[in-house]
Amino acid sequence: MTYVLGGYQTDFARNLRREELTLDDLVEEIVRGTLDSAAIDAAQVESIHVGNAFGQLYTGQGHLGAMPATVVPELAGVPAMRHEAACASASIAALAAMAEIEAGRYDVVLVLGAEQERTMPGIQAAQVQAAAAHVPTETGGDLPIWPAMFDRIADEYDRRFGVDDAHLRSIAELNFSNAQTNPNAQTRGWNLGPEMFAADDHANPVVVGRLRRTDCTHITDGGAGVVLVSERWMAQHRPSVDEARIVGWGHRTVGLPLDPKLAASRNDAYVMPHVRQAITDAWKRAGVDDVAAIDAIETHDCMTASEYMAIDHFGLTEPGRSWQAIDDGTIARDGATPINASGGLLGGGHPVGSTGVRMLVDVCKQVRGTANGYQVDGVRRAQTLNIGGSTATTVSFVVEPATAG
Repeated sequence: MTYVLGGYQTDFARNLRREELTLDDLVEEIVRGTLDSAAIDAAQVESIHVGNAFGQLYTGQGHLGAMPATVVPELAGVPAMRHEAACASASIAALAAMAEIEAGRYDVVLVLGAEQERTMPGIQAAQVQAAAAHVPTETGGDLPIWPAMFDRIADEYDRRFGVDDAHLRSIAELNFSNAQTNPNAQTRGWNLGPEMFAADDHANPVVVGRLRRTDCTHITDGGAGVVLVSERWMAQHRPSVDEARIVGWGHRTVGLPLDPKLAASRNDAYVMPHVRQAITDAWKRAGVDDVAAIDAIETHDCMTASEYMAIDHFGLTEPGRSWQAIDDGTIARDGATPINASGGLLGGGHPVGSTGVRMLVDVCKQVRGTANGYQVDGVRRAQTLNIGGSTATTVSFVVEPATAG
């Protein structure tokens, strides 16, 4: 069993370059904020895992496993490593940390994700992320690659089941609205009008195909961190403290290109069956049967189409009928199974390499009852779904409070 101590997130609305800050400053803030939130001294950290997707491309800085000790000298000598899996980088960092704890190597492991993306014009910054697709077979075109990829996934839903674009707009509106009460959300200060979530070519212009501006995430600076500890450490040091614990995980990886994934699932009930498998693997390890046991979800809404996919892959509806959970309010903050009460990636922000840990921070807040401003009532078990690329890497965690039966 792995326990989660504390949890820290930076303010995703900030532009570090405008503040004359660098990736060094960001990592220092995350490390110190995470250690403070966990009430852990740097001297107690036995291992460090850093999630980052595009450090070299956005900032020129690689070798980010060594960055924590660079900015927090008290961590010098602590073994550390950097993990890259596109948008799932930080979840992979967390999985690696859990494996070390479960193997008995270490009892106290610092996990963080960090990304500084606002170092160049927005169009150029978006093009950097093409590195997470299959180069060169999927890159080099004129369209923004990730909106184009997920527009194709929406098209696949349309081909198989039919899709009303209004349901994608509703996902966007819900997540942006949720973000309004999240003090760290990138869009919390935005003035939202109904025209922003409509087929309005001025207020909500087309990006690619059926996806419009508010269907797509934004270039974001930011990061998040947690301290993971062993059951043995908890028993020795904090036996009476009710922390969150990770009780289940799923991790599936398939090839980089989108076309083979869609072709392989052509006769399957699910558009991305390996995503469904990652979710159900986490349930099996957590000892739960289905989504009825999950009280809240933080899922990967890099585009509205990815959340539309998550809804039926979690089993909130039958395959292809995700629209039902949108229409009946199931996924609203006061619904039966709220999704992205934090605002998700669309409203909250998506600093790519940190998203998996940010999700983990938020579900831990939910089960602890400390998600001030966006707390869901009665959460005893919550789950994440984090994907990298066109679902090439998929990771899911199930989290409970330590006192859960």
